Amino acid sequence: MKSKYIAPILIGAGIAFVLTSCKSTIPKKAVAVTNFDKAKYLGKWFEIARLDYKWEKNLNNVTAEYSLKDDGTIKVDNRGYNVKKDKWEESIGKAKFVKKDNVGMLKVSFFGPFYSGYNVIAVDPDYKYALVAGESLKYMWILSRETTIPESVKADYLIKAQEIGYNVTDLVWVEHNKAN
Repeated sequence: MKSKYIAPILIGAGIAFVLTSCKSTIPKKAVAVTNFDKAKYLGKWFEIARLDYKWEKNLNNVTAEYSLKDDGTIKVDNRGYNVKKDKWEESIGKAKFVKKDNVGMLKVSFFGPFYSGYNVIAVDPDYKYALVAGESLKYMWILSRETTIPESVKADYLIKAQEIGYNVTDLVWVEHNKAN
């Protein structure tokens, strides 16, 4: 008689897992950019700094290229050179806006129905530099349209990140020394 309850419990747990893995969040003190212009954000970005995690371990020369797909989602093409494996790696995913497409709060997926937060929390008026928060204080990126960033922008972004609660001393500063 107990076994008839196992299947509904497992199904319920599976649904709960899928629902929680599909939501997108933002760190408590972070606020996504409003009046976000997705057309200006599209294109190629160079990763200047990041909080390291397993999918980007040992990568330099990291770029992210965003392009609009026919279905309205954004294609995400991440590339980087793995210095340990001595080869280029690429990961292609998709991004969707969480609220409106003029709010820099997106969710990104590289693995089927599983999404993670991607929140543009600062961008300059010309869309040359961006500060991106992940879904928690474990994920953060500083991006630029070029392989470098002015010291003044870097300083502003580091202050903003610290105010949110990021440990900026843990940032990995990405080298860009190979053409990709």
